Amino acid sequence: MNYYHDDLMEQIFEILKQPKCIEDLKLSEGFVKNLILKIISSYGTIKTSRMNEITGIHWDILEKNLRDLEEDGFCAPTGGGFLFSSVEYTVTKKGHEKARRALEENPYIGMAPVSYDDYYSMMEAQLKGRHPIIIPEEVIEETFADVVGVEHAKRVLLESCTIGKGIFVYGPPGTGKTFTVSKMSDLLPPLVVPKFIEFGGAVVQFYDPDFHKATPEQPEDPRWVKIRAPFVLTGAELSLNKLETNYNPDKGVYETSPIIKANGGVLLIDDLGRQRDDHELILNRLIVPMENKKDVIYVRGVPVVVHSHFIPAFSTNLDISIMDEAHLRRAPLHILLSNPPLDELAKVFRKNLNDLEETCSEEAVERFLKVYTPISEGGEGLMPSFAHARDLAQIAQSVRINRKKESIDLDIMEETLGKHILIYLQRINIDVADIEKKVRSYRVKTDDLEAAANALADYGAYTISQEADALLLDVEETITPVQLADYLQKKNINVERVDLITESVRELRKALLQS
Repeated sequence: MNYYHDDLMEQIFEILKQPKCIEDLKLSEGFVKNLILKIISSYGTIKTSRMNEITGIHWDILEKNLRDLEEDGFCAPTGGGFLFSSVEYTVTKKGHEKARRALEENPYIGMAPVSYDDYYSMMEAQLKGRHPIIIPEEVIEETFADVVGVEHAKRVLLESCTIGKGIFVYGPPGTGKTFTVSKMSDLLPPLVVPKFIEFGGAVVQFYDPDFHKATPEQPEDPRWVKIRAPFVLTGAELSLNKLETNYNPDKGVYETSPIIKANGGVLLIDDLGRQRDDHELILNRLIVPMENKKDVIYVRGVPVVVHSHFIPAFSTNLDISIMDEAHLRRAPLHILLSNPPLDELAKVFRKNLNDLEETCSEEAVERFLKVYTPISEGGEGLMPSFAHARDLAQIAQSVRINRKKESIDLDIMEETLGKHILIYLQRINIDVADIEKKVRSYRVKTDDLEAAANALADYGAYTISQEADALLLDVEETITPVQLADYLQKKNINVERVDLITESVRELRKALLQS
């Protein structure tokens, strides 16, 4: 036994044997016969082996219901061998009419669903007492093997997964917030979910291969699927409507929301504050499923309770105050990801080059790092970003290929740096976010004005002026007093206090970009 397939999972696999009679299938005979007839009608002529693959229904149940449909004149065998699995069936005129009515009532064709009662009890057995968990050291090491630095963030993510509590991640763009949080689901144990469930004759889809990764070992009953703990990512495209379970008339199923798809795993609301609907409304919609680990969906107007046992994660590059106390209580753990130090930036850059199977001279790497080296140390003083490291590695590969060189050298790196739009804009002092950002003005009281001024210039302050015992500075709106104080203290600069003076809208600047 191991972390990803323990004793509980073995017990679940023992339970999930494929039903061999209609009573164990727990679906009405009418539902099963209509499903079979709709499939035959849609295909015209189809082998029973193909029907078995589509529906996941055991041969015994399939054979009995096909014989009944045949006796009632709805379908007829057209050929095949001695074995039942090779027999072909077609639909009769009478069967076409019955299939048409069945399709009008419920157009779903596919895997036989699981009964609601079986779904609910199976999820309850798996999720009850899911946290706290003890995560093996080898699982932790493997999960974070490709995450460079951010040791504090890794510890907090581990704590979040251990106790199942939500997490709030914030910091400037390009600092690896989404990538880091995406590792959380690998720390969690797997679970078994139904592909579809039946409720009141309607079908609800639970399994989504876009978010659910099936494991190599699977239960005998094909209507269920063992998945790795899901990581469900939603961003600026999220709306209130997408947080509901909505009917898809083309597929004939109710498609579950991210809230339900994340069951047993992690739901990340990325880029919080940039959603189509007001983020306060979205956060309020999440409170009940976060708190109760249950949500209510509506199937043909009837309320149905479903499991929503996920770890909520929120990330933003806006101000931390975007979430109020009621929401932060559901995500009590927090991570501030700042712009990375140069040594970590170099590691990520080299890793991206290795992933691309590219070789790069040390001279070219040093040139890359000089872009982000403080001006006081002879560099350009641009803000370092893990996203830049990834993008520049990819652009450098393209430049190398088109210049027909064997490896990335200094000339290629120079050309690469000139092609990256965000680097170019920083070099000419243009902030593309100016039109939507405010500027915060702070008074920083310190007894080491010169050192503090140099440090804050490297930090990216727009303007710095000096009073008798304090500095006045303008910074972007995402910078908080805590961040400023923490940054200066890490530089061994004593800070007595940081006061917010005012917030103002920064004047929009326009620039003609010339190559």
